[in-house]
Amino acid sequence: MNDFEVDQVVQRALDRLTLLAETTTAMTSTLDSYAAVDRVCRMLVPQLADWCAVDLLDDDGRPRRVSVVHRDPRILPVGGLTGLLPAVPENPVGPLSRALIGAGPLLLTAADIPSPDEAADPLHARELEVFDQLGTQTAVVAPVRARRQVLGALTIGRSADRAPLTEDDLAMVEDLTHRIALGVDNARLYRETQHIAERLQRSLLPTLPQAGPLRLAARYAPAATTAEVGGDWYDSFLLPNGSTTMIIGDVTGHDLRAAITMSQLRNMLRGIGCDRQEPPGQILSRLDLAHQSLYPHATATCLYTFLDEDDSGDWTITYSSAGHLPPLLVTHEGDTRYLEGGRGLLLGVDPTCSRRHAIETLPARSTVLMYTDGLIERRGEDLSHGMTRLRQHAAALAREDLDMFCDEILAGMATDHTDDIALLVARTPNRSQRSRRTHDQEKGR
Repeated sequence: MNDFEVDQVVQRALDRLTLLAETTTAMTSTLDSYAAVDRVCRMLVPQLADWCAVDLLDDDGRPRRVSVVHRDPRILPVGGLTGLLPAVPENPVGPLSRALIGAGPLLLTAADIPSPDEAADPLHARELEVFDQLGTQTAVVAPVRARRQVLGALTIGRSADRAPLTEDDLAMVEDLTHRIALGVDNARLYRETQHIAERLQRSLLPTLPQAGPLRLAARYAPAATTAEVGGDWYDSFLLPNGSTTMIIGDVTGHDLRAAITMSQLRNMLRGIGCDRQEPPGQILSRLDLAHQSLYPHATATCLYTFLDEDDSGDWTITYSSAGHLPPLLVTHEGDTRYLEGGRGLLLGVDPTCSRRHAIETLPARSTVLMYTDGLIERRGEDLSHGMTRLRQHAAALAREDLDMFCDEILAGMATDHTDDIALLVARTPNRSQRSRRTHDQEKGR
């Protein structure tokens, strides 16, 4: 072997090492496995092949073609040949079917690629149609496998005007599929963890009570960028004296400890509220003392309110805030204002501080919105901008159904939110409905 040939061998080895390194970078740079494999396909074409395809198995075992890249994009039809594929047959015959059960990498020559009308099953037919449409003379089909589980398959192909793929390329393809598999597996593990965390968080949230003519609704949205549980929570229950409580809070931190603390705080607050039935400021003072004893190094916010209907049919809200954002009052006409009274320190800062409460009369058909900071906070932006946006969104939704109100608030305010969000909303009934009920009660007496 002369020096020129040696240089060529060295250069090919360097090119392959570079391609493997770039594949690893592409698969680890995002948790979107579809986007990652598409980047890999675009790196393999035309360096390694004339076209490349990646098929991944859905949760139910059905293959889905997530990326097809050709060196000449004009050859691909509209839609790019991606989408759900026929199921893997019980007795696999085609190379793709065999790869999806773990066989391979498989080297195919022109003699191994029959015409589509000779296909053994629907999945084989789809595979042969692609080979035929893209003018394939040689191809390699390899399983994408991680932790002894097949996640999908990689297919690369070359046409007749290029040197054919050979046995020497199989080791390279196997290394590529190994790196692809690690990235796909990490993305799936992340999604599973995120799903488990969200289910745990939701299991800690209560069912809202039926509060007569008062309408209640709530929403919880997990953070879009983390797979951990957090400390955002809400609660609502009926006190023995008939008052309807509305509570929302946020324990500092975004981990399992914060979720456990949140759950225990909620349970303590339920017990204190039902047993004492005192004004919200006093209830929060008692909660702060208990919190300091049990969690001396943790802080939390809490907004404790209860709503009552008086003898004349008017609804009032009595509330106290331990460092939490103020509730937003939205009238039926679309006027908005924050209820700024009853403000105090966070829980866990100074349990000896005195806490106040405030009382407001609520107009008929008005909406009270309580929320956690994930709804309005944005990195690098002053909090006042988020509070102004919330007022604008809520004003435009003042007459919408309460469920629609919550959904649209989340849709309008929570795009790409980086923190958990909890919402708790109440709407007072129409005055005429309340007056009629009061009249009926008086008539009964």
